[in-house]
Amino acid sequence: MQLILKPYNLKLRHTFTISRESYDVQPTLIIELKDGEYSGYGEATSNPYYNITIPKMIDDLNSLKPLIKENSHLTTEAFWDKMYPHLKHDMFALCGLDLAFNDLFAKKQGKKLYELWNYDISKNPLTDYTIGIDSIEKMVAKMKEVPWPIYKIKLGTKEDIKIIEELRKHTNAVFRVDANCGWTVEETIKNSIQLKKLGVEFLEQPLKADEWDDHKEVFSKSVLPIIADESCQIEEDVLKCHNHFHGVNVKLVKCGGLTSAKRMLIQAKELNMKTMVGCMTESSVGISAIAHLLPLLDYVDMDGAMLLAEDIATGVTINDGIIKYSDLNGTGITLTKHQ
Repeated sequence: MQLILKPYNLKLRHTFTISRESYDVQPTLIIELKDGEYSGYGEATSNPYYNITIPKMIDDLNSLKPLIKENSHLTTEAFWDKMYPHLKHDMFALCGLDLAFNDLFAKKQGKKLYELWNYDISKNPLTDYTIGIDSIEKMVAKMKEVPWPIYKIKLGTKEDIKIIEELRKHTNAVFRVDANCGWTVEETIKNSIQLKKLGVEFLEQPLKADEWDDHKEVFSKSVLPIIADESCQIEEDVLKCHNHFHGVNVKLVKCGGLTSAKRMLIQAKELNMKTMVGCMTESSVGISAIAHLLPLLDYVDMDGAMLLAEDIATGVTINDGIIKYSDLNGTGITLTKHQ
């Protein structure tokens, strides 16, 4: 099994701003695993918040070439277990590798990944569309540019309530709010009351990741459900989030890919927590992988490729929040831009 690494710079349609950063270009790494006539593809983006760079991922993966080469015969779970001890310091790289191996494995079986897992896709949730922080006028314009049934609004500014009040004047869509660790306990509790009246469905990660006592207070006093993101990175975090959050947003790059994400989502359901998967600003390679987890989810945020000026792959298509799978096996992607 051959490892092929392809770095890209994904240009965004608009500057994307959250509470802690802004960017116009998203570096990403496409991981290809080639085994005979089959190729599987995965993706992992760089991320300054988690100190992940493309060169770091390339070095970490290249160091495992001999191990990767000799383990093409394994199941997806066994392959993840084999790679984890060598990549537990770089879960982003493990994610890209795991996505590629899952894609390859399913292709060899002649099935789409969700078919291999025996998942029922008839009740898949709709994806939201993200509006990044900007001037109120530009946020309204971005929303009007893409009419959508559910919007995820990035907040963490001095005029958060005003933003939602103004956006609400222009749509009856469901709103979800993501403060990306930008609020205090008092702000969260107070904002939850006002935002519920404005048609907000839930609040995502209002407080800093490790403020567990504060999470507990918000969990008990907020009138809106609270969904963990930065506080729920790896499998061990799901149990920590229980009774501190109403649900978890699992990111594939943070937990090490589809294999571990499935386990996290199943555990969250057993704990009666809401389940969600979110994306980074990824191409259709990473986004199409997420689609196969939809039957496990209450909510999904998989609009990353829609935010790009130009995609580098084809895969799932999204129209008015509805996700349609590719006709291809595996995760269903075709790389359209080659390095």
